[in-house]
Amino acid sequence: MTPRPAPTAGVHAALASATRRHLLELLQAGEAPRDVHDLARAVGLHPSTVRFHLETLRRAGLVVRQEHPYVGIGRPRTAYAAAVPGPWGSGYEGLAALLAADLADTAEEREARAERIGMRWADRLLPDRRDAETTVDDATAVVSGVFDRIGFAPQVSKGADGCRIALHSCPFRAVAREHPEVVCAMHLGLLRGSLERLGAGAVGRLTPFVEPEKCMAEIDPVGVAGQLPAAASVVPAAGRRAVPPTR
Repeated sequence: MTPRPAPTAGVHAALASATRRHLLELLQAGEAPRDVHDLARAVGLHPSTVRFHLETLRRAGLVVRQEHPYVGIGRPRTAYAAAVPGPWGSGYEGLAALLAADLADTAEEREARAERIGMRWADRLLPDRRDAETTVDDATAVVSGVFDRIGFAPQVSKGADGCRIALHSCPFRAVAREHPEVVCAMHLGLLRGSLERLGAGAVGRLTPFVEPEKCMAEIDPVGVAGQLPAAASVVPAAGRRAVPPTR
């Protein structure tokens, strides 16, 4: 059996796409390799688009490409097969859960450390524009793009006092349910760090799992005399604990 690859940066990037995760799941579920046209019909995309995603998975070591001769005359048929046993999520998410649990000794320490990691993440993703005095609306558009790049399906709406970004399809959903003090705090740090680098003069909040498949980020302008309208933190959805007690 082909050994499971280590979760390198290339693997992380490959699995950040919902389409690529779906393609990998299809290949893991079947016993035989599948060609591009077959997979394109299964996911409802053009074969060229599917081939691009498959090649991204191949470069990350998650799938292999195989050539199968046609019966009769014709060019060899290119097919793909999973290079790792399925379901991929169980091993990958299990490793992520172990790392999340050992980030620090207490939930409070894990939350603080994860938020700092998220803010450093923002430093790597965005240029420093603190002198630009970006509007809240413009900052919301940039932040939405950041979350889109890492695998969410963000949807922006305008509220009475600020902007909201509904975050769908969290690529770390299973681990976030077990360790919101790490995953959600890291995403909060990414939100806050992005707003800081953009010079938006805004505060960010994050409410995990307002629905089973949706979290909500809120971006509000700083209040009168520089006072924040509310604490910038991961806040619980109704009836939920954002930071569970240490087990």
